[in-house]
Amino acid sequence: MSGHSKWAQIKHAKAATDSKRGLLFSKLSKKIGVSVKEGGGGNPETNYKLKSAIEYAKSHGLPNDNIERAIKSAAGAGASAIAEVVYEGYGPGGCAFLVEAATDNPNRTTSAIKHIFSKNDGSLGGIGSVAWQFETRGQILVERAEKDLSELELTAIDLGAEDVKESPEGLEIFTLPLDLQKIKEGLTASGAKVVSSDIIKASRQKAILDETQKAAASRLYDALSEDEDVIAVHTNADL
Repeated sequence: MSGHSKWAQIKHAKAATDSKRGLLFSKLSKKIGVSVKEGGGGNPETNYKLKSAIEYAKSHGLPNDNIERAIKSAAGAGASAIAEVVYEGYGPGGCAFLVEAATDNPNRTTSAIKHIFSKNDGSLGGIGSVAWQFETRGQILVERAEKDLSELELTAIDLGAEDVKESPEGLEIFTLPLDLQKIKEGLTASGAKVVSSDIIKASRQKAILDETQKAAASRLYDALSEDEDVIAVHTNADL
C-alpha cells in the first residue's frame, strides 16, 4: 500500500470496535508467532523479525500479556502447527497482490483466499507470479507534529534510511530490514513521533489504474485484510 493508505489503515485499526479489535489482536498474535518460527526463536534481541512484529503489535495496542503469550506459544515444546503461507494474485486492472497468512489449515485458507479474489474481480496466481515485483523493506511512519520534518528527514538519512517521502500526514521512511529498529530508535531519540514501524513487501513499480479499477482494488484489499488468517496484504496498486 502507499503511505497514505497505510496511515488510513492505522487510524482505522485504532478506532476499531471491540469485535474488530479482537480479530486484530488475533492477527497480531499470529504475526508474532510466525516471526518466532520463521525468524529464529523467541528472543527479540537476536530475531529482528520478531522485534519488528512486537513493535508493530504495540503500536496497534496489543497488550504485553498477549505478546508474551504469543511468543511462549510459538517457542514452546507444544507449539501450535500455525505456519506462514504466502499467496500471489492479480486484482482489477492486472495489479499485483501479495498476501501473507498464518494458518493451521492451509486448505481452508487457500479456499477462502481464492474465493475472495474471484468475488472481487481478481484471480489467484501461481508461485512466483507476482512476488518478483516486491522487495522486503523496513517502513517507519512519523506523524507530522511541531518538530520540523525536514530536520527529521535529514536525521533519518544520517541514520541510514534508504528513502524518505513526505505526505500530508508526515514522513514515510524506508530502510533495510536489519536497520529498521536502529533507525526507529534514533528517530524517537530525536523527538520524532513514530506511529508505526514494520517490515513490509514494497512494490518496485506502481500499477496504473483508473478510478473504477482503484475502487475495485481497494475493495479486494479490504476483503483480504478482513480474513481471519491474513496477517498482511501488499499490492502495487496506488490506493
